[in-house]
Amino acid sequence: ADFNYGADEYDAEGNEEPKALPEGSETMPYIDESPTMSPQLSTRGQESGDGVSPTPTDGLGTGGERDAGKGLEMRKLVLSGFLASEEIYINQLEALLLPMKPLKATATTSQPVLTLQQIETIFYKIQDIYEIHKEFYDSLCPKVQQWDSNVTMGHLFQKLASQLGVYKAFVDNYKVALETAEKCSQSNYQFQKISEELKVKGPKDSKESHTSVTMEALLYKPIDRVTRSTLVLHDLLKHTPADHPDYPLLQDALRISQNFLSSINEDIDPRRTAVTTPKGETRQLVKDGFLVELSEGSRKLRHVFLFTDVLLCAKLKKTAVGKHQQYDCKWYVPLADLVFPSPEESEHCPQVHVIPDHELEDMKMKISAIKSEVQKEKANKGQSRAIERLKKKMFENEFWLLLNSPAIPFRIHNRNGKSYLFLLSSDYERSEWREAIQKLQKKDLQAFVLSSVELQVLTGSCFKLRTVHNIPVTSNKDDDESPGLYGFLHVIVHSAKGFKQSADLYCTLEVDSFGYFVSKAKTRVFRDTTEPQWNEEFEIELEGSQSLRILCYEKCYDKTKLNKDNNEIVDKIMGKGQIQLDPQAVQTKNWHMDVIEMNGIKVEFSMKFTSRDMSLKRTPSKKQTGVFGVKISVVTKRERSKVPYIVRQCIEEVEKRGIEEVGIYRISGVATDIQALKAVFDANNKDILVMLSDMDINAIAGTLKLYFRELPEPLLTDRLYPAFMEGIALSDPAAKENCMMHLLRSLPDPNLITFLFLLEHLKRVAEKEPVNKMSLHNLATVFGPTLLRPSEGESKGHLTLASDIWSHDVMAQVQVLLYYLQHPPISFTELKRNTLYFSTDV
Repeated sequence: ADFNYGADEYDAEGNEEPKALPEGSETMPYIDESPTMSPQLSTRGQESGDGVSPTPTDGLGTGGERDAGKGLEMRKLVLSGFLASEEIYINQLEALLLPMKPLKATATTSQPVLTLQQIETIFYKIQDIYEIHKEFYDSLCPKVQQWDSNVTMGHLFQKLASQLGVYKAFVDNYKVALETAEKCSQSNYQFQKISEELKVKGPKDSKESHTSVTMEALLYKPIDRVTRSTLVLHDLLKHTPADHPDYPLLQDALRISQNFLSSINEDIDPRRTAVTTPKGETRQLVKDGFLVELSEGSRKLRHVFLFTDVLLCAKLKKTAVGKHQQYDCKWYVPLADLVFPSPEESEHCPQVHVIPDHELEDMKMKISAIKSEVQKEKANKGQSRAIERLKKKMFENEFWLLLNSPAIPFRIHNRNGKSYLFLLSSDYERSEWREAIQKLQKKDLQAFVLSSVELQVLTGSCFKLRTVHNIPVTSNKDDDESPGLYGFLHVIVHSAKGFKQSADLYCTLEVDSFGYFVSKAKTRVFRDTTEPQWNEEFEIELEGSQSLRILCYEKCYDKTKLNKDNNEIVDKIMGKGQIQLDPQAVQTKNWHMDVIEMNGIKVEFSMKFTSRDMSLKRTPSKKQTGVFGVKISVVTKRERSKVPYIVRQCIEEVEKRGIEEVGIYRISGVATDIQALKAVFDANNKDILVMLSDMDINAIAGTLKLYFRELPEPLLTDRLYPAFMEGIALSDPAAKENCMMHLLRSLPDPNLITFLFLLEHLKRVAEKEPVNKMSLHNLATVFGPTLLRPSEGESKGHLTLASDIWSHDVMAQVQVLLYYLQHPPISFTELKRNTLYFSTDV
């Protein structure tokens, strides 16, 4: 009888037929706590008829010498097989530990592969487990080699079982370790190479010197090992006489092991990663997540599961409280039949209905206002029912946003006819799904049709196998989870290297907010190079953000590939990477330089963070020269003009060539260009007009915004701010009109004339909304806080939590500007002549 308890010899489902799993298809078993017999003992014994059958333990002690001798021989065979698999297991742990030392050594250098925290998470408790098993192996090996009836080894198994607490710690950390390793692989090419091929030593007497195994497969081994040890204890007890000194020790070890297994089964069960097909093949879950599907003209939230050979789209069934939740399969496509249609092939696909930006912005404001209310209720020890009601409302609003904001099409086509369309908010995410599918398609895949029973089994397994449990909205977050950063992230994209051949290259930056990622900035295209030097700075608004992503593209100028659907991105992704925005590291006044590695490409960038209230601080200017940070009355008097020259020139340039620019005033200009324009205007340089005509239009728009933001007091003045807040809150239209017009008349002349000049310009921009996508509401959102936000001395009473960025104040500031934008034309002379119904002081 050949007893081999090798880590790869048992079927993950506990089936009787032993089989070797294909390389890399590690499974997470539901651990059987009480196997009555070793599967191999029972099956091989019965099939080959060699007389080895599991013998009841109560018969062992009473039989003659022949039975005792047979029991002794059986125990040696069981132990020999286990010892051989223990050697393999120790080699696997050694292979896992091998890269840990060099990784730790680089962690303290200027170019770490991983941080010490990441190393600690991925390799958590592996060293301890290795030492426990090495000691066990070294103690057991000589006993098996000098085997006779007097040898005892129960104490060794008892000691091994008593150290299972280390395994408990490992299991608790297992999911985080896997996720961390996966994220690090995506963001660091060096680590990806290390984790894809770890060399495991072969057994002493084996012909194979080494085998290559993935880190993911090796991290799974300790979980598998406990089950193997428990099976061995069962087999040893079967062949140990009840009066043998080992018997009570082995019983104790088995009791400890079974208790341990039942305690961790609840933890492990949802993390199974594979399901066995009726043909006995292992179908692994590779990736899953929530995606928005455009189905029959409406948006539906789906949970999509990518298995080794099939993509399955499901939705959670509505079930009664307390009932087991289940998925309902909407459709599936075998990977052998799955193709990604090219843009020209996808023309027959349904067009994407894009929700207007102002509706999305409105919803963000509502969500943030509810967040503020929740915080206030908590601070005032409010009723839990009121908080729950607010949270429910917040979830509904966030769910709407999650469903309606994605607009990047991700099309999937089944060779046999049907096409499906998902909408994503991030090209990074679309690329991840596409790459995961294409990687699996490199294998030899067969087309198939699932029977209704097979489909039922597969869909049924989804609930246990899924790795993403909650819809990604902030209301699903625990209270102690980081709320993310609110404010402005300044990013300079310096350069990139590592390209094999020259290309036209650019980068985009994505950050997460409200539970999903959006693209926030884009560098210029650097033509025909292997080492682009962008050196462009961007200011990115963060709304509860925790991560920054950088994507590097090769620009496509091929007219045949450009799609009518303007959200279709046809440029080729050369690499992508992601970093966590650590509040401690980012919130310093100094620039923090970093490198993201992606597919062998290194992108260098620097960043610093400014909290929202810091970024909108107005500080009185010490200087009386220049225009930035100087009172508007001083500038107009000096220039002998009614509207500052900078305002007139920027507006003129935007109307000349930027009025049809998509996202004008919303998309950030390059910060270095804005600073250059600021310096030129401050110095009143004669080359201003030449420079303006050459400059990117978004930089000119950014300069105008910066001018208003840096005024020592807002354009609509600190004195009138409380009155504007009260006026916009009036319900009666006539009273509101009366009050809002009177407030304009109360402004100093330079402020009023400049405001009316800007107002007419913004209305002209909004007339081009079908082309530039900038509605009056969008423009009010951009300019409202800039024109109204009080200066530092005035705003102390208005500041609340950093996360309340869309507080009632900001919403009201937007509403004030929107009121004037939607109002029929207002003329300076009419205003001054018409005293309306009253003229008391504000």
